Amino acid sequence: MQNSYEFNGLQFITAGGLVSMTVATILIVMSVTSWYLIVTKAYGALQAHKAIQAYSQQFWSAGNLAVAIKQDGSNAASRLAKRAIAAAEHYLQQANNNDMSSKDEFVARVMNRSIAEENAEMERGLTVLASVGSVSPFVGLFGTVWGIYHALASISQSGQATLDKVAGPVGEALIMTALGLAVAIPAVLAYNALVRNNRILISSVEHFADELHTLLTTGAVINTKIDVTKVRNTKDTVHVVEVTV
Repeated sequence: MQNSYEFNGLQFITAGGLVSMTVATILIVMSVTSWYLIVTKAYGALQAHKAIQAYSQQFWSAGNLAVAIKQDGSNAASRLAKRAIAAAEHYLQQANNNDMSSKDEFVARVMNRSIAEENAEMERGLTVLASVGSVSPFVGLFGTVWGIYHALASISQSGQATLDKVAGPVGEALIMTALGLAVAIPAVLAYNALVRNNRILISSVEHFADELHTLLTTGAVINTKIDVTKVRNTKDTVHVVEVTV
C-alpha cells in the first residue's frame, strides 16, 4: 500500500521557486499592512468619537463663546469651531467690503471646507485597506495557478501521472488561494466597518457645525425643547396655537 501524500505548505512555497516565494511575501506584507491599519484606524476612531462627544458637551456647557473656544481639544469639532469663529471675526472686520457675501454664506463655506478636510483625514489609509481586500485574492490565485503549473511540470518530468501524484501537489497549490482569502476577508470587513464609523463621526461633526453656525449667524442656538401641542393649519401659513417650553 502506498503512503498518503504529506502536505507541506512551506516546502511547496520554497519548491515553487522565486515566483511562489514572491507571491507569499506579497501576501504577508499585505496582511501585516492591513492589520496595522485595522488596529490603528479602529483605535483612532474610538478616541475621536470620545473626544468629539466630550468637547461638544464642554463647548455648549460653557457660559459664553469666549470661554467655549478656550476649551482644550485636538479633534475635528474643536478645529472646526476655531475656524468658524475665526471666519466670523474676519467677516466682521471686513464688513465694510460691499463685494463680500453674507455672513451666513461666508461662515458656511469655511465650515464645509473644514468638514471636507476632516473627512479626507479620516479616510486616510482606507484606500490601502480596500486595495488589499480586492487584490489579495487575485494574488493568491496567481500563486495557485503557478503552483499547479509547477507541480504538473514536475509530474510530467517524473512520468508518474497517477491520481495520488497529481492530487497532492494540486492540493498544496490551493494554499495560495487560501492565503489570499485569509488576507482579503478581514480587510474587507474592517474597511466596511471603518467607513460606517467615519460616516457616524462626520455626522456628529456636521450636527455640531449646524448648531455653531446658527449661533454665529443669529446669536443664539435653536431651542429644541419647545413642545408643540396643537397646530392649526391655514391655506398659506401654519399657526402655533399652544406651546409649552
